[in-house]
Amino acid sequence: MEDAGRAEGGQKNMITIGQLAAYAGVTIKAVRHYHERGLLDEPPRDASGYRRYGARHAIELVKIRTLAEAGVPLARIKDLLAADPERFATAIDEIDGGLQQRVEEIQRTRARIARLGTGDRLFVSTEVADFLEDLQALGVSERNVRMERDLWILLQSVSPKDAAVWIADKRDAMSDPEFRTIYLEYDTAFDWSPDDPRLEAVAERATRWVAARYAGRGGGGGAQPARDPTLAKLVMTSMGEPSPAWARLAQLARERAH
Repeated sequence: MEDAGRAEGGQKNMITIGQLAAYAGVTIKAVRHYHERGLLDEPPRDASGYRRYGARHAIELVKIRTLAEAGVPLARIKDLLAADPERFATAIDEIDGGLQQRVEEIQRTRARIARLGTGDRLFVSTEVADFLEDLQALGVSERNVRMERDLWILLQSVSPKDAAVWIADKRDAMSDPEFRTIYLEYDTAFDWSPDDPRLEAVAERATRWVAARYAGRGGGGGAQPARDPTLAKLVMTSMGEPSPAWARLAQLARERAH
């Protein structure tokens, strides 16, 4: 009888899973999950079919919650709870290092997400993005700016080192008023007829400028894209609807180059 009385009194001092969860600041679902993961002992059911928890369970649950909120993986918590102070400190240092790496990854991801609002700057280098903005400020058509962007996306993906040289050369060329005028003429000529007599003058002007700029650089081409046939095909398909006038300009330029 005395033993039964002590057991009954002990049961009265025990708490339900709902009370345990409330005291520890977690949900009942979390308590059951910790049971399933082997982090928290699961007491047997009493005569009424309920599980009763004591102070030891509450203390362990608070420890588990604290470690979990600190970012410690659940798979590591059980070992940490059983570790001596030295092992605990070492494990925490390791976990902290992993968390720091995650923080840095998240920061990089956030930076990339922030760049989504800047449009082209997400897909091309800063130099190319600045060049595209220069074209827009110059009054170049949206069509041509889009073609330039697609071209540079391909070039930087296939050969980033060469692309860095080419964009530096292109931006330097853009500082020349004569080049800017020729660029705008080419842009306008996109919609001309291939028989338009103005194409002769545009081709002549462009040929003279190229010859003067790249004279003495060897091959007469200066910083020109590599002659990769596959890349050339990709570039052509990225340009969308072909321009007969531009094809004629290219032909005229080849004839003058020879």
